[in-house]
Amino acid sequence: MGDRPTATTNEPNTRPNQEMLSLQWLGNKDVRVVNAPVPAITEPTDVICKVTGSTVCGSDLHLYHKEIMQLQRGEILGHEWTGVVDEVGAEVKNVKVGDRVVASFQIACGKCKFCKMSLSSMCDVTNSSALQEKLYGKPFAGLFGYSHFAGGFAGGQAEYVRCPFGDVNLLKIPDGIPNEKALYLSDIVPTSYHAVQCAEVGEGKSVAIWGAGPIGLLSAKWSKLAKARRVIVIDNVKERLSLARDRIGCDIINFDEDTDVVSAIYKLEPDGLDCGIDAAAFRYTKGLLHKLQRAVSLETDSCEVINEALRAVRKFGTISLVADYAALTNQFLIGALMEKGITLRGAGQAPVQKYWKDLLRKIELGEFDPTIILSHRFEIDELRELYEAFDKKELGIMKTFVQTRFSEPPAKGTPPLSSFRSHDIKPSAVI
Repeated sequence: MGDRPTATTNEPNTRPNQEMLSLQWLGNKDVRVVNAPVPAITEPTDVICKVTGSTVCGSDLHLYHKEIMQLQRGEILGHEWTGVVDEVGAEVKNVKVGDRVVASFQIACGKCKFCKMSLSSMCDVTNSSALQEKLYGKPFAGLFGYSHFAGGFAGGQAEYVRCPFGDVNLLKIPDGIPNEKALYLSDIVPTSYHAVQCAEVGEGKSVAIWGAGPIGLLSAKWSKLAKARRVIVIDNVKERLSLARDRIGCDIINFDEDTDVVSAIYKLEPDGLDCGIDAAAFRYTKGLLHKLQRAVSLETDSCEVINEALRAVRKFGTISLVADYAALTNQFLIGALMEKGITLRGAGQAPVQKYWKDLLRKIELGEFDPTIILSHRFEIDELRELYEAFDKKELGIMKTFVQTRFSEPPAKGTPPLSSFRSHDIKPSAVI
């Protein structure tokens, strides 16, 4: 189908005779840390950063399992990263060499119609995927490290990153904020906040959150801060459910034990939920029907969680769909959506730039601490092992901080360095 025209390239120049470590996708469940050329300034609005921290996100597992279209061998992954400015293009004004910065996971131009409406994740001119345009009608913005379906830009699970439109997509980190807290402004802090806003969570309301990963748990924390009357977290990973109950103050449902999740919710909320948040996504199928349909490509995405939410939310309630669905689903309970008058809102990729200055301020004031879900710290050269363990939900790994040779030592109160290769996986401090 070719590529859509964009305002910047996804094929940057490189620095001669310079290499870096990078995590590349080479096939289904095959990621490896290999050497790659260091990117160079290619457009006058570019910024090159030394990476001081990255992480592995639950949505990265879609790539790991080859579940996202247009994923190409050799793609550098990672959409969440923080760094130090190493070089700036001639037109960059807001950051300078030596500044500590965090990047938004999306790449916005700052000038198109959607960027001017503070909807940076819907930038019109940074995603080259003609396939996404054909499938969706219009594409969302380009993303760091998330396949050519999302623009084909190299990601932050590397030692250097080229950031297009650096003035728009980089936020300076104040001196008093450690990288361990700043990193998550790249995605999960604004994404979880956006999920709660889209679900219309507010004082006195009840909300259930499907999925106790980092997005789900931070959404629970934001819901508590919004003075929700009851917050229910649904998952089957006992350590994560314990965190939701003991540290955030949520009711919990383990769907391995309470197999009828909807009935369990109605026992707590007889009229149904005011709000629902799907933070689980399509790959967590439970029933045989959807497992088979996905296995033979009759559908790409399972609607099981959405259907549970449609049944559990009260009449004229609201559901926020923040989990990363990609294409087509079967057996969707459209009758409940219509007949109960439910608002089912696709949250989209969160417009990070709309929120991140205010959320940074909340972190500075101590109102919100994203490190509540930070469980481990690893070196970049152990990313392959980290993907495997994170995918299997092993060793209590929740959210990680991945350091490079440019990183500072662990900040006070954050996890020390662990290692798979030396069998030195320290117990999680958050679970």
